[in-house]
Amino acid sequence: MAHKKLQLDSKQLSEITHRTIRHYDDNAERFHEGTHDHDVSQNIEALLRHINQNSPLDILDLGCGPGRDLLHFKSLGHEPVGLDGAQHFCEMARAISECPVLHQNLLALDLPESKFDGIFANAVMFHVPSQELPNVLNALFTSLKPEGVFFSSNPRGENQEGWQGDRYGSYHNLSQWRHYLTQTGFIELEHYYRPKGLPRQQQPWLASVWRKPAVI
Repeated sequence: MAHKKLQLDSKQLSEITHRTIRHYDDNAERFHEGTHDHDVSQNIEALLRHINQNSPLDILDLGCGPGRDLLHFKSLGHEPVGLDGAQHFCEMARAISECPVLHQNLLALDLPESKFDGIFANAVMFHVPSQELPNVLNALFTSLKPEGVFFSSNPRGENQEGWQGDRYGSYHNLSQWRHYLTQTGFIELEHYYRPKGLPRQQQPWLASVWRKPAVI
């Protein structure tokens, strides 16, 4: 796995997208079984408590997987929309949640402008190569309403990226992740490490919450 910033061409980016998505498509049932009972309530609450709008909220569950969190947002009375690059995940999420689910990959987002009160990106943004991160963040920023809130949780690292098996990942520390988000225009609201209550070396996940300004 590389620590220096990579320069990826279009062929490499296409391979990253298709190979990573294929991994999830091929392992969708196993992924569902392994994650359906994960407790991410801390992350969901971190998103919702910062949204200054009345329910029901328009929420994009980015990288929704089989639909676990879509179903939870719906049970709270909100109007969530899922998005995933893996076709099998999209089908599972629609069946489980009965919510609309967009089949799009992260490097080719096509989202409506100023649509969402919140974006929930749990364990997905780390699949974006660092050179493409500004474009992806700009697309998400544009799709948020003014004062909308963006939540992300990613496995952290020291800004290295590369392949782990058939999945590509970029592993940012807080300083680098903060740089990308603030350059996009987001205002930081909070960050924390997970799982909570453990020593830092046993907290591999970095969670952060950001707001789109009311006036840009």
